Amino acid sequence: MTARIDHAVTSGTFSLDGQTFDVDNNVWVIGDKRECIVIDAPHDLAAIVRLIDGRNVKAVVCTHAHDDHVRWAPALGRVTQAPVLLHPADLPVWNLTHNTPPDGELFDGETIAIGGETLRVLHTPGHAPGAVCLYVPGLDTVFTGDTLFNGGPGATGRSFSDRDTLVASIRAKLFKLPDETVVKTGHGDDTTIGAEKAALGTQ
Repeated sequence: MTARIDHAVTSGTFSLDGQTFDVDNNVWVIGDKRECIVIDAPHDLAAIVRLIDGRNVKAVVCTHAHDDHVRWAPALGRVTQAPVLLHPADLPVWNLTHNTPPDGELFDGETIAIGGETLRVLHTPGHAPGAVCLYVPGLDTVFTGDTLFNGGPGATGRSFSDRDTLVASIRAKLFKLPDETVVKTGHGDDTTIGAEKAALGTQ
């Protein structure tokens, strides 16, 4: 059985550098009818549990550690008895929200098998130092968190972020993927690698 992708949008806040903003976040769950992986755990634990729908959760994977992506990650890990995974370079950001560390680490190039598919971890620093994307070649899909949106690169200019690093990550890791790859983002609508490659151009 081919893995499926389930999706919900949750609403809450994002806080950093003394400012707080209202945000809507995408939550992605990938797997089959028996097991799944949750990508990010932002604002609404009950909504995420409904999306899981009784399946065994193999991991809660954090694309990065901004509070609007990990606020409920430890609680979700406890409820589902699943490890919470984060790239170690994002621990300083994680520590702004949580007093205990995540359960495990993500590294560039490692793979996670789920539902007959393989997720490949791509370390894409810039929006956050430990930001990762998750490429699923069998589904022609990449989950980009806040690294790449429909409309361009993620935000920079706040603590722990850097525009040049972000653009370099996108060009080196994401723009090497096939143009038809569907980009599923941390906020907003889907796009494709080809569309964003054309839009970014020589910027």
